[in-house]
Amino acid sequence: MINNMKLKYKLIFFYIIVVMIPVLIVGIILTNYFREGALNRAIDQATNNVEKIKSQLSSKLRVPTDISNLLYFDEDLERLVTTHYPDALALTKAYLNYTDIRVYVLRYREISNIRFFIDNPSLVDDMSIAPLTPELESRDWYKKAMQTGEIYWMYIPDKEKYFNSPRGTINKLSLIRQVYYRESGKSGILMVQVSQDELNQMLYQEPFDTLIIDEQGYIVSANDPQLVGSTVDDFDIGVDVQLQSKGVLKTRVKDKDSYVIIDEMSPELSSSKLKIISIFETKSILSDANNVSKLGLLIVIGVLLVALVFVYTISLLTTNRLLRLSRQLNQVALGNLNIVSRIDGTDEIGQLSRQFNYMVASINRLITQVIESNEKNSALEIAQREIKLKMMASQIHPHFLFNALESIRMNAHLKGEKELANIVRLLGKLMRKNLEVGRERAPIKEEVEMIRSYLEIQKFRYEDRLEYEIKFDPRAAEIMIPPLIIQPLVENSVVHGLENKQGTVHVNVSITLDENQEVQVLVTDDGIGMKEERLSEIVDVISKVEEEERGRIGLRNVHQRLTLYYGEEHGLRITSRSGEGTEIAFSIPVESEFKS
Repeated sequence: MINNMKLKYKLIFFYIIVVMIPVLIVGIILTNYFREGALNRAIDQATNNVEKIKSQLSSKLRVPTDISNLLYFDEDLERLVTTHYPDALALTKAYLNYTDIRVYVLRYREISNIRFFIDNPSLVDDMSIAPLTPELESRDWYKKAMQTGEIYWMYIPDKEKYFNSPRGTINKLSLIRQVYYRESGKSGILMVQVSQDELNQMLYQEPFDTLIIDEQGYIVSANDPQLVGSTVDDFDIGVDVQLQSKGVLKTRVKDKDSYVIIDEMSPELSSSKLKIISIFETKSILSDANNVSKLGLLIVIGVLLVALVFVYTISLLTTNRLLRLSRQLNQVALGNLNIVSRIDGTDEIGQLSRQFNYMVASINRLITQVIESNEKNSALEIAQREIKLKMMASQIHPHFLFNALESIRMNAHLKGEKELANIVRLLGKLMRKNLEVGRERAPIKEEVEMIRSYLEIQKFRYEDRLEYEIKFDPRAAEIMIPPLIIQPLVENSVVHGLENKQGTVHVNVSITLDENQEVQVLVTDDGIGMKEERLSEIVDVISKVEEEERGRIGLRNVHQRLTLYYGEEHGLRITSRSGEGTEIAFSIPVESEFKS
């Protein structure tokens, strides 16, 4: 649609798209920027306050944790609570002699009370140490502490009251942990109650509504002390803060748009977590930012008027230059390749003018190159025909050689030289296969026949000095592999295996198809083998891309072809030990295609 519009309409269209709408968006963004800036400052302040409270809370809760650790390993406390007392006098003396709990409560302002509950009927409740009762065992906090033996922090509300004295009510954040005494086999529950005044003092000067809640949702501390003991649901926050670990949420609190900052802390050595929540109303923060909207509207109107003048001017200048370039393109379309564009300027139209000149010059060069290329192709085609004729002529010589070998074989056979006739037949068969190496692939069975022919000829030559065995999996007979890929390995084993060794050398060839659908080829001999230095030198030579005169041409040729066709992992693997022999192996994936 845009391509079919006239230029002046395009410019107006793009003026609306590129100028008006963006300027309006900028105005909106500018207004929102100040609004967001005010909100971000409030969020940053609330977040910093939450971080400060988190640090202070962690410091205050470290004291009850350290005291619980001391009492956990307190042998005097263990002896006091696990001893069975025959009468009240003995129990009273024991209580009077143990003063650690009372000292901790008086010394540390962070602690309001310490309680210890254990199953010992001879104990009485002295507001610090008390015997375990069925009512206590039914409490959720007791069950949770007894299940895992870990430290838990939770708020125990008024409904958990079970003492006759007002001092016995819990109604505050408490550390609860199981204490197990190995010698007696008894377990007790240690409860360290945190001072509510200490918790509230942290939040007293907070500018926003700030809460600390436990995992059950109870408010353990707040800058409004009246909220302590209620649940976070009573505060009417529009989201489930129990599902949030940390973040800034925008929601409605008590039917007012508000932001909620949530952070989470795990007191030292504790498996439970506490959340710090800060809440502030959006409207109270944005009152100043709304005044920016009027200024933004004036800026938008001024920018739009200035832009309109620029659009009209640019449209006149651009149209004239484009019309000149259009006329020059028409000249090229009519076949005039000698035209030169002279539109000035370094903008896009000026670049088009220069590219136009470059295009005309390139067309002229391409025409010249096409003419030269056609001449070269004609010459190449003539040369290829000559090569083909020479190749056809060269086939006469192998044909003559095969006929001569066949005549020798027949003559030897007629004279009773059957062994010699068989060797000549094998030699002719081997030479024919070697001359067919120009084929891209050949079945494995043909490669095996060539190996067998080669080994029979060598057996004829070396007699008892050479013994061989070929193990061939019939399932791999029709699998196609590169020709002459195994024979050079067998030749290497025969030639180098017989070097400097007295007695018989055994050459074994194994070709199998494994369960991974890979052909495994293994050629071994029990010749003199090689030292590690010589083996490393050979491996280095066959792996080099460039051929060396002193290198092993056969092994290198096989290794390079294998890696070229199937990848590095399928190249030759050579192992050898001096005096024991040499082993050469490689694998070919059945389903793999050549990589070149």
